[in-house]
Amino acid sequence: MRRSIHLISATALLLAALAVRAEPDEALLGKAQGYPVGNAATWGNNPYRVGSWSALDRVPGVHVARVAPASHARALPAMAAPPTVHYRHREHSYSLDDYLEHQRATGLLILKNGQIVAERYRYGREPGARFLSFSMAKSVTSLLVGIAQSKGFIASLDDPAEKYVPALVGTPYGATQLRHLLTMTSGLQFSERYDGNDDVTRLAVAFLQSPRGAMEVLQTITQRNAPPGEHFAYASGETEVLGYVLRGATGQSLAALTQAWLWQPMGAEHEAFWRTGGDGQEGAFAFFNASLRDWGRLGALLADNGRVGEHQVVPRDYLMDATDEYRQSHALRPGRTIPYYGYGYQFWLLPFKERTFLMRGVHGQHLFVQPASGLVMVITSAWEHPGGGGDDNARAETDALWRGVLAALGGRID
Repeated sequence: MRRSIHLISATALLLAALAVRAEPDEALLGKAQGYPVGNAATWGNNPYRVGSWSALDRVPGVHVARVAPASHARALPAMAAPPTVHYRHREHSYSLDDYLEHQRATGLLILKNGQIVAERYRYGREPGARFLSFSMAKSVTSLLVGIAQSKGFIASLDDPAEKYVPALVGTPYGATQLRHLLTMTSGLQFSERYDGNDDVTRLAVAFLQSPRGAMEVLQTITQRNAPPGEHFAYASGETEVLGYVLRGATGQSLAALTQAWLWQPMGAEHEAFWRTGGDGQEGAFAFFNASLRDWGRLGALLADNGRVGEHQVVPRDYLMDATDEYRQSHALRPGRTIPYYGYGYQFWLLPFKERTFLMRGVHGQHLFVQPASGLVMVITSAWEHPGGGGDDNARAETDALWRGVLAALGGRID
């Protein structure tokens, strides 16, 4: 009898241990050290990624410009009986939990018409964490440009950047129209390979270390390989120029504009922040940080075509120009820019019949939106490689998960 009790107890302990499954690469990512934040030199390396990318304002030597939450947060009620999400990847069927076991996701949120279908935090993260967006920040910058134009601060998207940025007068970027910066069709040569020897590395180093910030590099981009508007080439420098345009046109910081034009009207729950560079300018190309739920609220705003209730926060026509593949030139339609995706005003476009688009950042940051179905999916991650890399094909599995969400919750995937 006693032996049977011991056997049952041992079995229960084993089952409990198996139930607490290890998260992918948790040792490499710093679990034993409590997911530390590192410092200004190490914040992007293992084992500091998880800690730093969800609390960049706590990293010593990092300077930020804060964005206050709204006076009244928009409620995100839980869906009463959410359906089970499954997706197909590499000829196998997987669940939402399987995705989290395969990929290094730090947070995942799915919304349907503003209701929470699923909300998960991994690697010890909590709802108050402000997750680094990398290039999802580019889409936030685009939204601010659209609002600035609607308020008259920017006269036309056909204006050259130098109209608003005196430091770029006489330079190729200064002569480039805002519309071509938004679609990354300046024709200027700007390398972005993420190999440490490209222009985006020079831009990031100057942003962080030079008293002149990113402007030190933007003024050196001089070779134009194609006429503006004809050829897409992904270039973070184009977004950083737009950040300077916003400051020059409005006389306000990106943080102040984000708070007044997005965070307050959309009902943000948590404080957000932009990382600032050596000249005090916010990093428009990569450095906006927000909580998972507030990323979801931003997605819900986009799913409602820029509206919150009766308030049109982002101009609808601008948002359509930014996110509708059928409003893009031939060069920007899905399958033309890179295989599968298209590109709008700093948004990636998916090749579906129903308007579907996403904000995307390196190392696995995603915000998917399909307005007609009211569906939003946010994923923050700490992928090892900028595009996913490795044999697990992280980007492809993330796209497959989105298709599974659409299928389970009434979206269109054709």
